[in-house]
Amino acid sequence: MTKLPVAKWVTIFVDWLTESFAGFFRVIQVVGQFIMDSFTALLVMIPPFIFIILIVVAAYFASGRKWGLAAFSGIGLLFIYNQQLWHDLMNTITLVIVSSLVSVVIGVPLGILMAKKDKVQTIVTPFLDFMQTMPGFVYLIPAVAFFGIGVVPGVFASVIFALPPTVRFANLGIRQVPTELVEASDSFGSTGWQKLFKVELPLAKNTIMAGVNQTVMLALSMVVIASMIGAPGLGRGVLSALQRAQVGNGFVSGVAIVVLAIIIDRFTQYLNKDKYEG
Repeated sequence: MTKLPVAKWVTIFVDWLTESFAGFFRVIQVVGQFIMDSFTALLVMIPPFIFIILIVVAAYFASGRKWGLAAFSGIGLLFIYNQQLWHDLMNTITLVIVSSLVSVVIGVPLGILMAKKDKVQTIVTPFLDFMQTMPGFVYLIPAVAFFGIGVVPGVFASVIFALPPTVRFANLGIRQVPTELVEASDSFGSTGWQKLFKVELPLAKNTIMAGVNQTVMLALSMVVIASMIGAPGLGRGVLSALQRAQVGNGFVSGVAIVVLAIIIDRFTQYLNKDKYEG
């Protein structure tokens, strides 16, 4: 049986895409690098102990004036600072925040559009399935082809990997809004935008936030993978330790990532809780 030259076709297509839109990709790379560097520099400007205190206070109030998350956040961040991983932590936070924001900005409107238009859902769903089943390493190939080495391709790969949950949960949240409330809104003469922002989005908030939580966690899970193409942060420490068989250094960097993951996860969960819950 003759082998189809699929690899050759893909290579030709990617080469054409890279050459035809080189200017566009270059602009994104430069602007993205500037944004990432500026955000990281802003975080680094904050003295570590002030940053830790701010996070502890925020954790205390976000958790309903309970000390569990606040104590864990303080101890965990002090451990990271003690291990001289603070700058790597700031780079990782920048990568996660920017990737998550881009995913949410793209994902929520797309999910709403899917909920409003069944045809859009039919078209988009296979792409979401493809994005979720494809191994994260594969996204590094187009990222490097389009943007080279560095933090921008890391963000690009992270966005593709982390985008589907926000899209799916936004779609689900809007579709779960009771039909009676939508019809009541229509009967009072609400416009489409009024109905969306005053009825549907408030009722779908918890579902959408659950998707955002998953997106943030997936973006964080890409930290180590993104370090393979030059993205700075805690993932680079894990990758370096893996390459040099430095078990201790890898363990420390891994614990730092786990600490950050738990803090972010708990924060997003508490923010998603109904303020009227006891």
